[in-house]
Amino acid sequence: MTPMPRASHPEKISLRTERLLLRPWRGEDREPFAALTADPRVMEWFPAPLTRAESDAVADRIDQHFRETGWGLWAVEIVGTDPFIGFVGLNPADATLGYPCVEIGWRLAAAYWGHGYAPEAARESLRFGFDNLGLDEIVALTSVGNAKSRRVMSKIGMTRKPEDDFDHPRLPKTSPLSRHVLYRISRDAFAAGM
Repeated sequence: MTPMPRASHPEKISLRTERLLLRPWRGEDREPFAALTADPRVMEWFPAPLTRAESDAVADRIDQHFRETGWGLWAVEIVGTDPFIGFVGLNPADATLGYPCVEIGWRLAAAYWGHGYAPEAARESLRFGFDNLGLDEIVALTSVGNAKSRRVMSKIGMTRKPEDDFDHPRLPKTSPLSRHVLYRISRDAFAAGM
């Protein structure tokens, strides 16, 4: 199995875009994250909204990954305005896809949709993955019907081959969320699109 890529420094990494700071999580992020994961609009393409305990468990896993690797699903803040609007970043997808790979993902509070924050933060996450982690490819996945996330995937230069679509292994085949699309972007395709 391919070892998990690690950042070139032992400390947790932060990234910056024109409007956003992508940073490791803080304790005060947990309350707005719990509100975000309890919102049925945000969680429409997941099996169910999360309880506070489930939300905290997700935050614990994210923080543990940062401690082990220095990178992950960064907390996103709008510089000088909003200290936490959700997360965007990179995460191992080996267990879902059955081979060593890293996915890009995002989950923003509904009040921040439609402002271009997800693509802006996602592009910086891709840059980090290719430039700092030396990844050759990054994937993204979502339920077939999730048009908003699929639009972000296309905006950041990812492409889909229908033959790569799959049934999510942790969802029952009878679930309307089971069928997933898989998008990809290579290091070369990212560099060509910049």
